[in-house]
Parts: sequence; C-alpha cells; structure tokens
Amino acid sequence: MVTLLDYGAGNIRSVRNAIKKLGIEVKDVSEPEDIFTAEKLIFPGVGSFGLVMTRLAAKGYIEPLIKRIREDKPFLGICVALQALYQGSDESPGINGLGIIPGQVKRFPEGDLSVPQIGWNNIQLSQETSLMNNYHNEKLYFVHSYYACCDPLTEKWILSTTDYGLRFVSAIKKGNIAAFQFHPEKSGEAGLKILKNYLAPAVPDSIVIRTRSIPEEQETKIAKRIIACLDVRTNSRGDLVVTKGDQYDVKEKGEVRNLGKPVELAKRYYEEGADEIIFLNITGFRDFPMQDQPMLQVLKKTSENVFVPLTIGGGIKEFIDSDGTSYSALDVASEYFRSGADKVSIGSDAVYTVENFLASGKKTGTSSIEQISNVYGAQAVVISVDPHRVYVHDPDDTLHSTIKTTILGPEGEEYCWYQCTVKGGREERDIDVIQLTTVCEELGAGEILLNCIDRDGTNSGFDLELITMVKDTVSIPVIASSGAGNARHFAEVFAKTDVEAALAAGIFHRREVAISEVKRKVAADGVEIRLQRDFQALIQRH
Repeated sequence: MVTLLDYGAGNIRSVRNAIKKLGIEVKDVSEPEDIFTAEKLIFPGVGSFGLVMTRLAAKGYIEPLIKRIREDKPFLGICVALQALYQGSDESPGINGLGIIPGQVKRFPEGDLSVPQIGWNNIQLSQETSLMNNYHNEKLYFVHSYYACCDPLTEKWILSTTDYGLRFVSAIKKGNIAAFQFHPEKSGEAGLKILKNYLAPAVPDSIVIRTRSIPEEQETKIAKRIIACLDVRTNSRGDLVVTKGDQYDVKEKGEVRNLGKPVELAKRYYEEGADEIIFLNITGFRDFPMQDQPMLQVLKKTSENVFVPLTIGGGIKEFIDSDGTSYSALDVASEYFRSGADKVSIGSDAVYTVENFLASGKKTGTSSIEQISNVYGAQAVVISVDPHRVYVHDPDDTLHSTIKTTILGPEGEEYCWYQCTVKGGREERDIDVIQLTTVCEELGAGEILLNCIDRDGTNSGFDLELITMVKDTVSIPVIASSGAGNARHFAEVFAKTDVEAALAAGIFHRREVAISEVKRKVAADGVEIRLQRDFQALIQRH
C-alpha cells in the first residue's frame, strides 16, 4: 500500500496510474494524520511553488509532513515537491518552504538555453542506492524553470545532479527521504523502474551493488524531442477519430478522414518511442457540462498506459455551460490536468488576448495564459500558433515583422511576414507571429507550438525560415510543426535551427515514417536524442 498526497492541484492521475501499473494499491491522504501514519508516502508536486505551499497550509498538511520527514519515514517527492523541501523559492517570494534543506530555489538564468527546461535529460549519480537499481543512464523527463543549487552545505542530501546551462540538483536522498526534480511517472519505462524500486521492500543502501552512472567529468545533455500530434474531432456518426488535413482541410469526399482511434494511436506512439503526445481537439463542442467533454475521457484512458507527457489543446477558454454555469479558462484547464494532461495548448484565445494587450498596452491578469501560468507555472502553458505567409516587395510595405526569404512570392516578392489566424486557420487577424509569440511569453507562456499553414500536409519539410525567425526572438522552447515528410526533415530542422522539438502527425498515422526511423536518423546525425535501449545498442554498433 502506498499513500498519495493529493492536495487538489494538477495532474495527479498519471502518478496514480503509474503506481497501479506496477501492481501496487493506492490510498489517498484524507486527513493530516494520514501523512504521518502512511507506510510509504508519495508527494507529487504539481503547480507553482506558492500554490503548493498555500494548498498544503490550507489543508493542515505542513506540520505532519515535516514531522514525517524528520522521523525518517519513507517519503518520495516529485518535481516541485523536491523544491518544497527547501526554505523558499524565487518563484514565490515571501512564501516559506518546508525548510528541511537549507537554501533558496533559483530560476534558471537567461542565456543560450530556453527556460523552462522541457525535455529528457540524464542524471549524474552521487550516491549508491537501491532506489536506482536497474537504472542504466536512460534519459528522464524534466519540466521546470526553477532549480535547487549544488551547495556544498547540502552535499549530504544530493543523490544526483544534472546539467542545463549549469549543474543543479536533480534528486536528493537521505535515509528514507527522497525526491526527484524529474517526473518518473512521465519518464517511460526508465521512470517506472525507479518508482518500482521505491515501492519495493526496502534494501539497505549499504548492500547495494554499485549502480552505473555517467562519468563525473561528462556533462548531461538534454535531448531533442520527437512528438506525435493527434488532431481529434467527431465524424458524421459522432465518433471521436484522429484525422489529418491538407492545409487544415480534414475532409475527403465530404467525410472527415479517419486515421484511427485517439487512445489506441497514443498507446502505439508511446510504445514506438514518442517523447510526447499532443492531442488537438478540433471539434467545436458546445452546450454540454464540462465533465462530459469527450476529450476528458480520452485523456483518462490514455494516461492509464502512456507514461510520457500529454498535452491537450482546443477549448481552453472561458465559456458558459448549457445550464448557465460560467467556467473560467483556469477551470477548464484544471479539469484537463486532473484528467491526465500535463500541459494545455491555447490557440485562438491567445490571439485575442494579444490583440487586447496590444490595444491596451498592459496585462489584465485575467487572460487564460496568465490565469493558468500563475497557478500551474509557465511550463504548463503551450501557445499553438497558426500563421501563413504574406508576401511584400519591400519591408516598408507593412508594419509587421518581415524576413527576406529564399522562397519567392507569386510576383517575385523577396520579403514576407507571417500572419496569425484563428478558428483553425479559417480567419486571418492583423497580427504577426512575432507580436503573438513575444507577448505570450511576457504573459507567462512556457512553450510555442509553431505550425505553418503553408506547409501543412505538403510533406515538403518544416518552414526553417519561420522557425529561425521565432527562435531568434523568444527565450522559451519551440516545437516545430507542419511539413515533415520523412526522417531527413527532422534531422534538417535540428541541424539548421535551435528548435527544441519537432512534431509530425499524418506521416506517423499512415505509417509512412516510423518514430523509430526518425530517431535513428537524428541520432546518426549526431543530435542528442532519447533512444530506447535497443536503439542505443544499434547506434553504438554502427
């Protein structure tokens, strides 16, 4: 039996499902005393530092947590739960942590690397422990903007470190107390092995066979991500299907293209090695209670067997239900998180938000981006951008940000700007991609999903000029989307731009290109990538 500390925030479902997958019964904390009396306790930290500590205080959980840790009862913290063990965090000034470990959690500095760190990285072990038995240097999933410092005063706590521009604490352990900055429940088979070690009968660290680790002098490296995207909508019979369009047109002979069922395809991509799964809900559901949204069931079922990050997009906005109940964008996002999503993607609503910001020149604090970011952190908010090219003869012909392009316009134009659209590309707005992405970053977004209507469904490769333009402007991670037709296109986008991830849909759905093929090609070209162990052996042999 393991007890789960669910304090009412974020995606706890994935941790619960991972424990159940390992055949262990899960019990929830129902009152403060359960924290102290639990046989084994898992504290999955989801949300901002301030939200976590405020919720814990409101429920009376802080004192029993401190008591449990000080008496060395088995405890495992995940992500923000590691940070909560410190005295405080720059994320939430003035809010105290549990104060178990001395020091202040810091924010990654601005520089060459994007913040948040989102993706798969290695860990450098500093201790021998049964907690890492059968762990063989596989990459683990990180998503955070704040980190615990490698302070000599806390050296006795450090289980592992990781590099991302600087070296930070990626895991701590002292006695029966452990915590990870990474998410084991989102780290595939490698993460499940680590969770299994915690849940197994205790093995004294003094008799543990030495675990293998990355040589101390070698820095860990974050991997480029390969993402599978599933556009989901209803067909004429009302069934949810995965579809794919040609420049956003998903119909063929009057019927929605049906490329499979979303839950089944997501499981297939997970097993094939996808680093993330994105669901984009392109059906305009209306007039139904929020708890009946079909995508909630898709997330719940998918998270039972898929242990990599899940993003959901579509409908993340304020709305009024059929019974007159009003829901904020935060309410909608919270329901998605509770159903198994790790991130939400905001599309059209982001464009309207930026238009309002540009008109007023100030933040309101009420936009969907701000609401969700303030509660769950920037890493939980993805902006899905749907631009297309507008050609001009001269940059002075427009007030928008232009580039000189190698792909000339229909009249030989050498310049273009990227106009943003809403409603699935059906409506153009007088706003360019740089305005949209920079303002969204300022409002609290943590990642950009950069589509391109011109390339959608063409299999001609990613729009490298668009990607470079945006990457040169924002300091948050960017996912390249639209146009991939083969494995070489993924290698090309990583070689020629600084993008952190690349995404495809149709070529994966139709089995034209396998995720394993993409990863082998990218790895063979010398790009850091997360490879499953059989892939690692293959690359080493060649």
